Amino acid sequence: MTLRPAAARGQTRTDWLDSRHSFSFGRYYDPAQMGFGALRVLNEDVVAPGAGFPPHHHANMEILTWVLEGALAHRDSSGGSGVIHAGELQRMSAGHGIEHSEYNAAGDAPVHFLQIWIQPNRVNLAPSYAQRAFHAPVLRDRLCLLAAPDGADAALALHADARVHAARLGAGVEVRHRPAADAAVWVQVARGEVTLDGHRLTQGDGAGLRGAAELALAGGAGGGELLLFELR
Repeated sequence: MTLRPAAARGQTRTDWLDSRHSFSFGRYYDPAQMGFGALRVLNEDVVAPGAGFPPHHHANMEILTWVLEGALAHRDSSGGSGVIHAGELQRMSAGHGIEHSEYNAAGDAPVHFLQIWIQPNRVNLAPSYAQRAFHAPVLRDRLCLLAAPDGADAALALHADARVHAARLGAGVEVRHRPAADAAVWVQVARGEVTLDGHRLTQGDGAGLRGAAELALAGGAGGGELLLFELR
C-alpha cells in the first residue's frame, strides 16, 4: 500500500481558489507524484462564490468532476453545459480538443469538488459531455459504480480502462471489494474518516494498492465518503 497523506499534497491558493493536488499539477511539480496508473490528476478544489475557471483548452483526457458541496456551472465548446450539484458526476471527454469553463453557480457559498483526470484508452476522439446524479440511497453503505468503460449498471460511459466507484459509509459499516486480478486501485477519502484494510484515512488522504485480492473499507467515527478507482 502506498499512502498519500492530505498534508503532503501540493497546493494552489489564490483569493478565490484553494486547490490541493494529490499529484503534480500546474505549478506544483513532484517527480515522485506524477499520477497512479491512468489516474493522472486528483484535485480537491474549493471555489469562492461568483468565481471560477475561465475558458481554457484540454485534449486527450477524460475529466471527471464530483461535487461534494454547492453547485458548479459548466460550459464547453462541444455544446455541453449544465449545473453540477452535490452528488452529481460530470464526464467531459476532451478528445481531439475542447475549450471549457467552470464557475461557482452560487453567489453566496463556496463550491467544493474533486476534479479527476484519467488518461483515455484512445486518443483524438470527438469531444463529448455527460452528467448524472447519484442520489444518496445508492451511495449509502455500498460501493456505487459511477463511471465505467461500458457504461454498465447506470454508470457514465468512460473512454478509459478504469472503473470509478463512490461510497458514503456510516460509522463502523464495512464493505468489501474484489478488484480485477490485473487492476491497481486508488482510494481517496473525500470527507470524514475511512479505514482501508485497517489503515485509518481522513479527508484528503489517498492510498494506492496493486495486486490486492480483496479490500475492506469501513466508515470511521462519524462515517466517511470515498472514491475508489480501479485502473488497468
